[in-house]
Amino acid sequence: TTWLQEIFSLIVSEGDLTPVLTLQGFKRIPWLEAKQNETFVANLSSPRAFMSHMPYELMPSTFFSSKAKVIYLARNPKDVVVSQFYFHQTISFLPDPGTFEEFTDGFLKGNVMYGKWTDHVKSWRNADLGDRILYITYEEMLQDLRGIIERISRFLNWQLSEEALKQVIERSQLKTMKQRKMSNSSLVSQKIPDNMRPLHLRK
Repeated sequence: TTWLQEIFSLIVSEGDLTPVLTLQGFKRIPWLEAKQNETFVANLSSPRAFMSHMPYELMPSTFFSSKAKVIYLARNPKDVVVSQFYFHQTISFLPDPGTFEEFTDGFLKGNVMYGKWTDHVKSWRNADLGDRILYITYEEMLQDLRGIIERISRFLNWQLSEEALKQVIERSQLKTMKQRKMSNSSLVSQKIPDNMRPLHLRK
């Protein structure tokens, strides 16, 4: 999701680095489920974008009557369980994940944040949103970043020149993002203890 956040920001800025160099990702695209973001979100200028891990049925009631578009990013559940396990290990206010085997068992049963992976994916796959939703996978992003960026741009009706497209592709590479403080969580990490540091951009 951090990667998609960066790609979206670069598309709407048409490759201009200013947004990703001056604002941390969660300030450009805030988390919808974070209560402390309510006032901040209300004051965002158009086009507004939000991030969320919520299943379809738990989205805010206003979402269902809106014309909001959704980019749904799915990832191989094997990678998801590893990512969630390490996340639980590094964020102190989350439950102790126990051993990896114990956490995996809970993951398969849906006893983790946001519930069972299969239920979550099905909830959005079965959502009656018509052309308001675009489904992509993390694996597709790894294999064909240009193709994914083009699909997202078309979905957003955001026409990019060939030069802007090249800039977006180049500047949204994972290796490039790792070098930017606003994108790699290093600024957040300086303010919190080691055991609370988020592990973004693991791959």
